[in-house]
Amino acid sequence: MKYKLIVCDMDGTLLTSSHKISDHTANIIKKIEDSGVKFMIATGRPYLDARHYRDSLELKSYLITSNGARAHDEDNNPIVVENIPKELVKRLLNYKVGKDIHRNIYLDDDWIIEYEIDGLVEFHKESGYGFNIDDLSKYQNQEVAKIFFLGENKEIEELEKKMKKDFKDELSITVSSPFCLEFMKKGVNKAETLKKVLKILDIKPEEVIAFGDSMNDYEMLSLVGKPFIMGNANKRLIEALPNVEVIGNNNEDGIGEKLQEIFNVEL
Repeated sequence: MKYKLIVCDMDGTLLTSSHKISDHTANIIKKIEDSGVKFMIATGRPYLDARHYRDSLELKSYLITSNGARAHDEDNNPIVVENIPKELVKRLLNYKVGKDIHRNIYLDDDWIIEYEIDGLVEFHKESGYGFNIDDLSKYQNQEVAKIFFLGENKEIEELEKKMKKDFKDELSITVSSPFCLEFMKKGVNKAETLKKVLKILDIKPEEVIAFGDSMNDYEMLSLVGKPFIMGNANKRLIEALPNVEVIGNNNEDGIGEKLQEIFNVEL
């Protein structure tokens, strides 16, 4: 099979634990792209945040962000805009999630939170993307790209079970990590948006390689011809896709090493 596109999640996959792309992996990606194979990021992060990493790789490529609620073309024009309807935004923001759950909203370019918690600045330090602190009730009568809740693993696990009962028929619900529960418009995920991009690029799903590490990558990995799961992945993903190869972890150039093997890259 001649692969034409590589699609890669960011956190826990392309990025190390310090939220950077290693020089080794970056060099391999650039060599593969120079050979004519496209490389694309598909992430739960917002557009401006992900764009920094794409630009740091000096790639001219499409971007899938906010778990598929947004996609931009090579010239940074929006090609997919999917918002949670107003009435569901209001219900989510009025849902009793508990006092220890941190609530977040993604708009087009803005990230809105109620108060700062440890780790948020460090998580986005590399890209320089930042949040705005505001009263979330101000946004309950408008459409938004994504709403997500942060908390301890056990709290998020319990909240996920509870909220799936109440919203499973009305919203797309996923976890991007054991501490992050995410909500998008019904039917929105990385795979559905990737299908739209593939149609534009005239690339078949079987001609695509993809890498991921969490349940928000499940649909994408199920779609493509050659999926890979990171060695540091959420166990739920590994159990959900038992026939998908598990590779090295994100701190040991897992993606770079696998791509070097597949494309026989010489550095």
